[in-house]
Amino acid sequence: MFRTLGERTSVKPQGKSRAAGQHKTVHLGIDVPLMLLVITLLIFGLIMVYSASYDYSLSWYGDSSRIFVRQLLWLGLGLGVAVFLVFFDYHHFRQLAIFMMGATVLMLLGVLIISEIRNGAVRTLSGGSVQPSELAKLVIVLYLAVWLYSKREQLNDIYFGIIPLAGILGILGAFIYLQPDLSAVLTICILGGTMFFLAGVDLKQIAILAIVAVVAGWIVVQINSTGSERVAVYLAGLKDPTQASYHVRRALEALVKGSWFGVGIGRADTKLTGLPVPPTDSIFAVVGEETGFFGAVALVGLYVMLMWRGLKIARQAPDGLGSLMAAGLTLWVTAEAFINMAVMVNLLPFAGNALPFISAGGSNLVVSLAAMGILLNISRLSAKQTEENGRSFSAVIDLRWRDRGRRVSRSRRTASTERR
Repeated sequence: MFRTLGERTSVKPQGKSRAAGQHKTVHLGIDVPLMLLVITLLIFGLIMVYSASYDYSLSWYGDSSRIFVRQLLWLGLGLGVAVFLVFFDYHHFRQLAIFMMGATVLMLLGVLIISEIRNGAVRTLSGGSVQPSELAKLVIVLYLAVWLYSKREQLNDIYFGIIPLAGILGILGAFIYLQPDLSAVLTICILGGTMFFLAGVDLKQIAILAIVAVVAGWIVVQINSTGSERVAVYLAGLKDPTQASYHVRRALEALVKGSWFGVGIGRADTKLTGLPVPPTDSIFAVVGEETGFFGAVALVGLYVMLMWRGLKIARQAPDGLGSLMAAGLTLWVTAEAFINMAVMVNLLPFAGNALPFISAGGSNLVVSLAAMGILLNISRLSAKQTEENGRSFSAVIDLRWRDRGRRVSRSRRTASTERR
């Protein structure tokens, strides 16, 4: 009985109007599978933070709900940032990248000047609420995506490729190393090398970068007491799990207690008897104890699906900048997750990486949601541009999957477009 404005002014048949409405829905460009994955992880994360934190929060703050309430507040901020970035054209980061990098370096410098010591390290600002090294991971992805895309024709020249990259990673890594936060330094270096590889740089420079990274890593382990101790304990744990670090032994104990189906949400006891920092670094152990092997595997599966959706968005991005940005953000978030889970079962030396969307912690939650907002923005603009131009884009900066003859692949017209 009632018609929309579009139906009243349209002279097309009803069937075509429906098709147009469907195209308008695609025009919104929200990647529903990715959005549902993130929502699922956030809901599950809130449940696990509440379960893992109430005793820890009571003993540290005298309030069993303080950590959970703070997580809710950070979640609200993170969702606001994510929604803003969904509609903030990612191309604007080309003008903002230098300012973002400068602000991040100043914040890292501020950490060292203010020297708030928490848990034996200097990593935070504003009473422990802000951790700039988490922001640095997001910024390095955005900055490198902009820089690699702008220099794409010159990257195979060592003076425009590996040398500037080493300078960028070295400056940022040095500030974080002084905190010290070895896991964040490692994450940033891995991200830099991965994005350099995805940008299609020749394999000679990749080999040089890999050798330099291995040598630098070995030197850091030798001169840093924390690094050398972690590697030694890790190697001992591989030979005999009973010789692993106390943290890993308690995590393995929790996973064993969980068996196949878990003891039930809120019923784990390892978090009450000495499991280190259960709401943050060790939350995967709590997940394993309370939901069992199948629950832990399901969580791993969610991150695998998130990686699949993110890389799919990277392949379909409208241009090389979007491809690099989407791939870098996806690999960063999922790598953080896999490192955290692997550490808990002694597959990697101990690292203080958070479990994205699950661990308690405002800085990591906000930057992870910001990454998802940018991913959704790239997918939205990709769908919009495909709709407007009537063609399918596959401009991925090589991503080492295809178009090996060029660094940036050209857009491919669909078969119907070619016929026209």
